[in-house]
Parts: sequence; structure tokens; C-alpha cells
Amino acid sequence: MWRRTPTLALALLLGALLAAGCATDPPGPRYARNADGGDRPVTLTVGVFGSFGLKEAGLYDTYMRLRPDIAVRQTSIERNENYYPQLLTHLVTGSGLADVQAVEVGNIAEVVATQGHRLEDLGAVPGVDRRAFLPWKWAQGTGRDGRTVALGTDIGPQAVCYRKDLFARAGLPTGREAVGRLWAGDWRRFLAVGRRFAERTPDRAAFTDSASGVLAAVVSSGRLRFYDERGTLVVGTNPAVREAWDIAASFARDGLTARLQQFTPGWDQGFANGAFATVACPAWMLGYIQDKAGPAGRGRWDVAAAPRPGNWGGSFLVVPKAGRHRTEAARLAAWLTAPAQQARVFALRGSFPSASAAHALPAVAAARHPYFGDAPVGAIFTAAARGVPKAPVGPKEGLVAQHLSDVGMLQVDQTGRDPAEAWAAALKSIDNALDR
Repeated sequence: MWRRTPTLALALLLGALLAAGCATDPPGPRYARNADGGDRPVTLTVGVFGSFGLKEAGLYDTYMRLRPDIAVRQTSIERNENYYPQLLTHLVTGSGLADVQAVEVGNIAEVVATQGHRLEDLGAVPGVDRRAFLPWKWAQGTGRDGRTVALGTDIGPQAVCYRKDLFARAGLPTGREAVGRLWAGDWRRFLAVGRRFAERTPDRAAFTDSASGVLAAVVSSGRLRFYDERGTLVVGTNPAVREAWDIAASFARDGLTARLQQFTPGWDQGFANGAFATVACPAWMLGYIQDKAGPAGRGRWDVAAAPRPGNWGGSFLVVPKAGRHRTEAARLAAWLTAPAQQARVFALRGSFPSASAAHALPAVAAARHPYFGDAPVGAIFTAAARGVPKAPVGPKEGLVAQHLSDVGMLQVDQTGRDPAEAWAAALKSIDNALDR
């Protein structure tokens, strides 16, 4: 995972904390007592999936130093597809829950709509200010009854990460501003650049990693994706999704991809081997690239603006009403998602803040990434975040995206399946998965 030099990181972090003022001070009484009347610390559990970043950035340790009456313990399940079904089951039964639970953005609409009555209203917690968050992120955690049951942790504003050495070999610009101008405003221009790259570098690295990655990036930049404002599934009738499909399929049929499946060992190895020149790159992927490309990739990778702003990823924290320490859990969730803490996670882990108030803090605004040629990642991703369209998120957003990618586009990319046949197969698979 990435970090700036220790001295700069410390200076920017201190500036962020000072700018945030009392946001670093947990609200509530200095000491709490257990339900049995004892004076031992109250233990709060936080349930997450994967490497969520809160523990890794040291937030729990900081909170426990500020609140010696509270002990924080984290439990983690590696993959969200295993974590989320368990979370739903525990919410319905009211047992087996952590005091604070994480929810991935692809599941948030379902949680808010079907489980919101089982969750605390975090918008009413002292110190929580909706104006500190991006409006569309706040809206995703708010139900029709006006209760905000989920507070955003991070978002995934998109850029394009690219290999400067491979661009130079193809006679393309290598400076990040010039590269961004190559495809500014239109994903079809990104396709055109890919064709130029392939013409000039035959039998060398592919232009991009995968058609599925292109599909996800183009879809995420639309104002309407898989669901409309009423929560109706429109994936098969939305022309923007079909356009994204056609663009991604063109990448596959023109041989512009490395034909890899994202988040597999082969994809990881592709970073290390220089198998592709570009990848759609939300903020959280910077650390992933650095890890997989290793020391040999340092200075070769850079970051440019995407053709159009979009958001890929992001998560929330919720507090189940079934918990024993709901008030303290809500205070912890509010503190973890406060701007100063979100800025700290970005500085140490690369997760971009969903709290817009954090974007002006030095730890975000002045952030540069030495691995990526000292790219001004704070400015790049802040600009992308400002342009993210406010698109409806449906109850099965993640499942729909998975079937479009794995059942549909992956087959076009890796087996040469006809795009029209793969489109029909993906829609049928979605219908079956949703019992339609």
C-alpha cells in the first residue's frame, strides 16, 4: 500500500487533523460502564470484508487512546460475496452481528430498503453533518423515511492508470495532462487511442487489461445504469448500458485487451509482466497496482484523468439495533467516518474520502504518489469525485454487474463469443439470479 515520505505524511496528517478541529475527539462521556455495572472497557466489534483500511490506518488504536473506556475489535471475511449473505442473515435473525458493520456500495440500496428498520439512524448522532459528505453518497445511505442508516467511508472516483514506457514506445504522449487530452470527454476516444497503440506496437503489450474493466468503467460514468429512480431494473433497456457493452466488446474484438479476468492471479501477474498499458483506475487501485507491479513498476506507471468521471466502489458503516452498545457503536461509526479520519485513511491506504469536507484537507488536497511519478493524486481524484453523476443504485447492483462481466463480457474477451449472444446470455443469467 502506498504512502508518502514519513516526514511529509506526518506534516500533512497533522494539518488535516488541525483543520478538522474537534472531529478527532470522540463525542460522549469520557468513561462508560458495562451493562453489568462494572468499570471494565466496553468492547465494540466492527465487522468488515477484506482489507477495509480502518484497522490498517490505525484508527481503532487512536480511538482507544482517546477513549480508554472503549475497546475496539475487528472481524473480517475476505470476500464480500461471502460476507454479505451472512450479514443479511444476521440482520434478519438479530443475532451474530458486530456492533458496527460494513456494507459495500453494490449492496447498500438493498440494505437501506429492506433492513433500514433494523439499523440506527446515524444521521441523528451528535456531530454528524450531512453537509460534510458528497450529496449523492449521503443519499445512498438514506431511506425513503428520511433516516440515514449508513455513513459513507470511501468512494472510487476513476482515473486511468497507464504505463509511460509503453506509451513512449507507441509514439504517444507520456505526460499525464497530454494523455488525458487524448481521450477527454468520450470513451470512444479511449478506444481510438487503443487502436493507434495496437497499430504501432504489434506483438507487444496489450492496450488495456480486460474488456470487463472497460465495461465497468464506462457504465460507472453514466447517469443511469442498471436501475432507474423507482428501483426498476432497466439493465436490458438502458441504451447507456448497451453502449458501454458495445464499446467494451470492440476492445475485445479488436484485440486491444490482455484477455485477463480482474482480481485473479493471472491479472496480478499481468501488472508485474507489463502485459498491458492501461487500466481503469479508481483511487483504491493505486495501492493494488503498486503491490502487484512491484519495485520494477515504480516510475513507469502514471495517472491521467478518465474520459468521463465515474465511480467504481465505495462502502458504508451501519449500526444494527440488535447490538448491546448501540449508542457507543453509533459514536464510533460517526468518528470513523468523520472528515479527518477519512483523510487519514486516504493518506495511509489510498481510499478516497466520501466526506467532501476532507477533500480540502492537506492530507488529500496536497497528496502526491511517488510510485506513480509523483502524480498529484489528491487533485486528480478530487476533480473526478466532483464530476461523478448522481446515478440510482439498485438493490442488486453488485449481482447485475457480476453477471454482465463474468457471464457475458468475459466470454467475448476470452473465447471470442459473439457479443450479441453474450449480451443475451448475460441478461438471461441476471433474470435467473433474480428469479424474474
